[in-house]
Amino acid sequence: MYEHISSNLWRSRVLIVLFVAILAGMGYLFAEVTGYPEILPLAVVFAILSAIGSYYYSDKIVIAMSRARPATREEYAHLVNSVEGLALAAGIPVPRIYVIDDTAPNAFATGRDPKHAVIAITTGLLQKLNRVELEGVIAHEMAHVKDYDIRLMTLVAVLAGTVVLLSDWMMRSFWWGGGRRQRQNGGGLIVLLIALIAAILAPIVATLIQLAISRRREFLADAQGAMLTRYPEGLASALEKIAADTEPLEVANKATAHMYIVNPLKDIGGTLNSLFSTHPPIEERVRRLREM
Repeated sequence: MYEHISSNLWRSRVLIVLFVAILAGMGYLFAEVTGYPEILPLAVVFAILSAIGSYYYSDKIVIAMSRARPATREEYAHLVNSVEGLALAAGIPVPRIYVIDDTAPNAFATGRDPKHAVIAITTGLLQKLNRVELEGVIAHEMAHVKDYDIRLMTLVAVLAGTVVLLSDWMMRSFWWGGGRRQRQNGGGLIVLLIALIAAILAPIVATLIQLAISRRREFLADAQGAMLTRYPEGLASALEKIAADTEPLEVANKATAHMYIVNPLKDIGGTLNSLFSTHPPIEERVRRLREM
C-alpha cells in the first residue's frame, strides 16, 4: 500500500511541474510574439479570480446540482456510523454526510479542506453494496478529503485555465497583427511558427495533464482508502459492482462526473478515449487493489 501511495504522490508532483513548465513556456512565447511581457501575470490573475468563486462555493453548488439531502442518523444510522469511524481512523473532522435519491450506485466527496468536507452517497450504493464494500467506498472518499484533492484540482484548473487563456490571446494576437512586432524585432518566422503550434497544442496538452492528475488522484485515493480499512478487497469488489451496474445516474453531468468514485457517464473503450477520461480503467484499479 505504501509503495502505491508513494508512487502516485511522486507522479502527481511531476505532472504539476510539467503544467507549470507549459505555462511558463506559453508566457515566454506570448511575450516574444506580442512584445507585451505583462500579459502573463494578467492572465494568471484573471484565471485565479475566476476560480476563487468555485473554490469557496463548490460544495454548495455540487450538492445543489446533485439534489442531495442531509443524511440523518435516524434514517441512515449505519452510514453515519461508518463515516464517523473512518473519519476517526483518518484523523480528520467528520465530513457532512448527504444522500442522493438515485438507484445508480455511486459516491463523491467535495469541499476545500477537511473542515468543510462533504461526502455524498446515492441510495443505490447503500442498497447494492454490503458492509465492507460500503466502507471501502467511504474510505476512498475520505482519502480525497484528507489529501486536499479538491484544493489540488482547483490549482490544476487554474493552471489549465491560464494556459487556455494564453493560447486564446496568442491566437488573437496573430489576427491583430501582433506577429508583426516579432518580425520587426528580427525574430523571423521560426518563433512565430513555434508560437502558432504552441497556441494550438498547448490547450490539448494542458487538458491531458489535468485529466492525468485526476486519474493519479483516483489511484492514490484507492490505495489510501485500502490502508484505512486494511481490506483492499472491499473497495475492489465495490468498484466492480458500481462499474457493472447499468442504471444511469440521473443527476450526473460532465461538470460533476470527475468527482464520483466511478465515472457515471459510461465511457466507450479505447486507448484514445482513456487519455481523455477523468478516471483510470476499473480493471486497472481493481488489479492494483488486489495486488496490495
